[in-house]
Amino acid sequence: MSTDQEEFSIGDLAREFDLTTRTIRYYEDKKLLNPERRGQQRIYSRVDRTRLKLILRGKRLGWNLDEILEVIQLYSAGPDGEKRQLELMLSKIDNSRNTLLEQQQDIKIALVELEEIATRCRQQLDELQ
Repeated sequence: MSTDQEEFSIGDLAREFDLTTRTIRYYEDKKLLNPERRGQQRIYSRVDRTRLKLILRGKRLGWNLDEILEVIQLYSAGPDGEKRQLELMLSKIDNSRNTLLEQQQDIKIALVELEEIATRCRQQLDELQ
């Protein structure tokens, strides 16, 4: 798909981002996307496509849809909107990073504990044989 187009169908976006059309309609229902209507057909703009990329990136970072909407809305909130958006994003990135680092530490601890349990199980098996 050529990304230099100005308009996209729901099918175009679904294929490009490997989503279902139902998911895209859900994001629309949540006011994250705002396609133009031509009869029953939804026509998505480059802005909608960019928003969809931001939605998916935010979800990968663990943000909920309300947080993603807040970031998106700030961008169009007047002259200082972009600055406020970037500040909010940095704050959310810091929070996500801290959460992931905590989870990483928890995983390391859990792996050590699993290895200790496995070692004890092997020792007990050896003793039983």
